[in-house]
Amino acid sequence: MTAAPRPQGSRRVAIAGIALSDCGKVDEATPYALHAQAARRAVADAGLTPDVIDGFASAGLGILAPVEVAEYLGLKPTWVDSTSVGGSTWEVMAAHAADAIAQGHARAVLLVYGSTARADIKAKRRTSNLSFGARGPLQFEVPYGHSLIAKYAMAARRHMHEYGTTLEQMAEIAVQARANAALNPEAMFRDPITVDDVLDGPMIADPFTKLHCCIRSDGGAAVLLVAEDLLPDCAKDPVWVLGSGEHVSHTTMSEWDDFTVSPAAVSGKLAFERAGVTPDEIDIAEIYDAFTYMTLVTLEDLGFCAKGEGGSFVEKGRLLRDGALPTNTDGGGLSAQHPGMRGLFLLVEAVRQLRGEAGEHQVRKEGGRLPKLAVASGTGGWFCSSGTVVLGT
Repeated sequence: MTAAPRPQGSRRVAIAGIALSDCGKVDEATPYALHAQAARRAVADAGLTPDVIDGFASAGLGILAPVEVAEYLGLKPTWVDSTSVGGSTWEVMAAHAADAIAQGHARAVLLVYGSTARADIKAKRRTSNLSFGARGPLQFEVPYGHSLIAKYAMAARRHMHEYGTTLEQMAEIAVQARANAALNPEAMFRDPITVDDVLDGPMIADPFTKLHCCIRSDGGAAVLLVAEDLLPDCAKDPVWVLGSGEHVSHTTMSEWDDFTVSPAAVSGKLAFERAGVTPDEIDIAEIYDAFTYMTLVTLEDLGFCAKGEGGSFVEKGRLLRDGALPTNTDGGGLSAQHPGMRGLFLLVEAVRQLRGEAGEHQVRKEGGRLPKLAVASGTGGWFCSSGTVVLGT
């Protein structure tokens, strides 16, 4: 087991517990119930009890998040975080929690999320949202009718124009995600798909057809980070938080310098530098994939291939469980589950893989060894924010 880097005067930080709530189609549960289910399972996975938790982070539920959720769970934390930056929220929160634990401000921080996004729409408790709102800077774009999906679609078109990236190459990302999901019993969609299936589907926002876009599900997740002195009481070997980075770049599309560059170009560089590793050393990648283009450009910006080479990189099965860079090994948001801000699911899957607990979809490297290094990179808004975390055993 490789020890994490240890800055002078700080404690090492590990992920000790992980869990998902029931996911997929969950018609009877409330978001609070999914939070509680995931939280209980994560604490049990760590072999600890709730009384050790003195830090809590949550976003997306309640008027006073995370106060309402902490109260619902019976927690009274002395360290809290409610940072909300979309899908990258959980990687950013994990970074904040690790910093707090390292400096002695907390011993055990619970990150938890839950959403009934699919069930709410089915029951007509809500409708789909076309944008995040019309206040502040957003008011200058909303009247033109650009939906969130349309903004990603425009960015994808720019990449196609600049670098010759093809729809077939982006479709490969959906196909490989589905192939990974086929081996994951918790994935919502497991039937195989082809490039033609992706290309021939109903158009959502040109150039994205339906299968270029993430699914909508219900579900929750939880991750428990702890200080190294708690590890003797834990049930399993630690997965160390080796390094992290975060970055925000813009709110309005008109302020985005380059549609072909995401904020992961900054957060990833910081995370790898702080972890003392390079992209070439990473065994698995868990990347936010609300759309196929998001996976492609994030792979470029994290340094797994050069800018403009993402299209050719994702070909030839590189992202498959047994590929050169197993990516979104559970099936990702394109096939496994996507209940909203999915970043916490990336951390859960990364830890499962590093522990060797992924079952049929477990990644094995050369000689049958378990992966040792993983990166989880979340994206928020329309490439407005990014959080990247490097984990290792």
